Amino acid sequence: MAPARHFVARLTPPERGSRVRAVLALIAAGLALAVATPVAAAAAPPPVAGLQAAPGTDDEGGTDALRKQLDEASRGFLDAKAKLDASTKRQQELASRLGTIETELTTRSQTVGELADTAYRTGRLGPVTALLNSDGPDGLMDRAARLEAVAANEDRQLRALVESRNAETEAKAAVDREIAEQRAQLTVMTKRKQQAERALAVAGSSARSTGGSGGTSSASAKPAPRNSDGSWPSESCSVNDPTTSGCITPRTLHAMNQAKAAGFTRFVSCFRSGGSGEHPKGRACDFAAQKGGFGGVATGGDRTYGNNLAAYFVKNANRLGVLYVIWFKEIWLPSSGWKSYSGAGGDPSSDHTNHVHLSMN
Repeated sequence: MAPARHFVARLTPPERGSRVRAVLALIAAGLALAVATPVAAAAAPPPVAGLQAAPGTDDEGGTDALRKQLDEASRGFLDAKAKLDASTKRQQELASRLGTIETELTTRSQTVGELADTAYRTGRLGPVTALLNSDGPDGLMDRAARLEAVAANEDRQLRALVESRNAETEAKAAVDREIAEQRAQLTVMTKRKQQAERALAVAGSSARSTGGSGGTSSASAKPAPRNSDGSWPSESCSVNDPTTSGCITPRTLHAMNQAKAAGFTRFVSCFRSGGSGEHPKGRACDFAAQKGGFGGVATGGDRTYGNNLAAYFVKNANRLGVLYVIWFKEIWLPSSGWKSYSGAGGDPSSDHTNHVHLSMN
């Protein structure tokens, strides 16, 4: 085959120009393809890329110290609330039992009083009287049997009356103990509320109450399992996280699935390794406000979506075991409601203006 330069030399000038233009077009197309591929990949990072922790902060936008204080305060508050609720329930049961006892006590007191009145007016039937007034052996046996029946009935009624009085005394003491327990738990709850608000103030976030997310939600979540005393069972990062290759707690998975069932189906990311927040423990999830993942500050319908999702978690906090919710520069705490909250980074991720953060007990 002839060398390429000989082939080109034999072409006429118009043909040579046409061939050169075609070759240049192919080269340009190849360069455009080679350059376009990496640029397109760089323009579409993974949705979680914008949620990595900044130096000196955790991946929830706050400091290690703040996260520890909020964690302790909220868990302590929820534990005390569970004990308060259980004590209140026991008090209600005791009050109902006490009411029944007092009704029985009234009835038995009347019965014993009637027996005493009859004995006073007719004279108590005794063994000597029974013998003297008997007409014979048969009459004596009949009177003796009646005497025994009357004595047994009186004895039974008196014992029942004493038992009712003792039960009443014990029930009243138990009610008093429950009231003292409730006062103690209310004191704990107050202290935990103050701890959370002091932590926010120290971190530079205002402890003032805010208007909240402004969202609405009428959906009720299916309650997560509790212990028999009403407390939350301790859970580890033991189930597969469907949003990542990591793990989450069963209660966190339940909350995420309940939110999806309520119609909140946009992108979610839960487990992340590293950092000091709840994500590495499998107790937190981030719910993107935008359909495409974690982007810039949510506006319009995306903002409304985040508002309603935050409202859903607050409404169902007691059913799901919510520790706190962060959304749009605000944090909801079970002890204090919505408070001002600013992330350390000042970006949409640390300020939580592009996603709703959920931490679980």
